[in-house]
Amino acid sequence: MSLEVLQPGLMSLLQDRGRFGRQRIGLTTGGPLDPEAHALCNRLLGNDGNATVVEVSFGGLVVKATEDTLLCVTGAPMPLRINDQPRDMWRVHRVAAGDEIALDFAESGCRAYLGVAGGLRVPPRFGSTATVPREKLGGLNGGKLQPGDVLPCAAVSSGTLRYLPRSYWPHYARDITLRVIPGYQQAHFSRLQQRRFFSHAYTVGERCDRMGYRLEGPAIECDIEGILSEGICFGAIQIPADGQPIVLLNDRQTIGGYPKIGAALSLDVARLAQLTPGGRVHFAAITPHAAHNALHLADHRLRNLPLPEYRV
Repeated sequence: MSLEVLQPGLMSLLQDRGRFGRQRIGLTTGGPLDPEAHALCNRLLGNDGNATVVEVSFGGLVVKATEDTLLCVTGAPMPLRINDQPRDMWRVHRVAAGDEIALDFAESGCRAYLGVAGGLRVPPRFGSTATVPREKLGGLNGGKLQPGDVLPCAAVSSGTLRYLPRSYWPHYARDITLRVIPGYQQAHFSRLQQRRFFSHAYTVGERCDRMGYRLEGPAIECDIEGILSEGICFGAIQIPADGQPIVLLNDRQTIGGYPKIGAALSLDVARLAQLTPGGRVHFAAITPHAAHNALHLADHRLRNLPLPEYRV
């Protein structure tokens, strides 16, 4: 009752929603870089929203089923093959014992999610199975999947087959806008520096990972070089000494001493995490009220997406 990892791909991690309420002891959140794709993978399978799936970065994952189950892949377009036959993403498929499931490399975006009915059965650590390699915590061994790893899951011989209509599939663009709630040390950035930040495009640099995305573009100056270390929220935008923004993601450190011009809306950070080096990023200021509205509207849309059933 498992999936056996034949090829782990470039970076495949086990993730549930994340590890919440532990930052006070220095543990970061972790969890899926694209929460929407993670949530829809579990909804299509009829799983609990916190069920553990495999987050596949860039592609190259190959697994073998040792038992009958239901399987679904969502997120960035990574050609899915079962026994070398092409299959649609965003659709639940039956797989039998001995079937080989492969994800090729992403055509756009870079994060996809592979889940099975009932979720992967991995013991939680500090309340979560989310893998944070920097902390060597979560997953099977605190790190990325390796050849020969066995991912326990329930045997499922029947269940509801659902799919997300193609017109509702997300589009993973190479040019995005991050909505930013100004705050933190905003007052220490002059009006000129703030205008420069919000009026120029930035490029995703080579130094981007689950901790944060380093961007390249016009340097932003702050009238202070550093601050006393303080708690850091998801999406916080640090401005280090070189003036190049860093958008902090799921595996960020829990405290830091760089000035921060604000925090990016979580909905948009998920799109940022689908960019590869060379992608372009624009910033737009919004109010906390507008951010709350955007989150409520996105949640309503997600809950009401049509997930028709089909037969084979």
